[in-house]
Amino acid sequence: MATAKKTPAKKAAPAKKAAPAKKVATASAAPAKKVAAKAPAKKRTPNAAFMKALTPSAALAAVVGAAPLPRTEVVSKLWIYIKKHGLQDSANKRNINADEKLKAVFGKAQVTMFELAGLIGKHLK
Repeated sequence: MATAKKTPAKKAAPAKKAAPAKKVATASAAPAKKVAAKAPAKKRTPNAAFMKALTPSAALAAVVGAAPLPRTEVVSKLWIYIKKHGLQDSANKRNINADEKLKAVFGKAQVTMFELAGLIGKHLK
């Protein structure tokens, strides 16, 4: 039984690409701009208002401590407290369910994470 060899199909020659149009320099053509090397980026300094130590109210001090802290640290400590006590809403993680200590700070049973900074501002001096 002899097997017939298949003949390979001939490949079609690739189509020739059209030559790109040559640019003709005219008197009205704008000169090419030189690309200036970028200066190294300066290290960003935090705003002094964010880094100023503020004293928390008695209600907020029950959660984050009584020592004066910058606003950014207060928010960080609040999130640590929220996660430690499992106060994030399980259905919608953007909502925070307040326990007794946080109800004194927030004034309501549930807040969104976007309201958090505004509500904290009332408790810092």
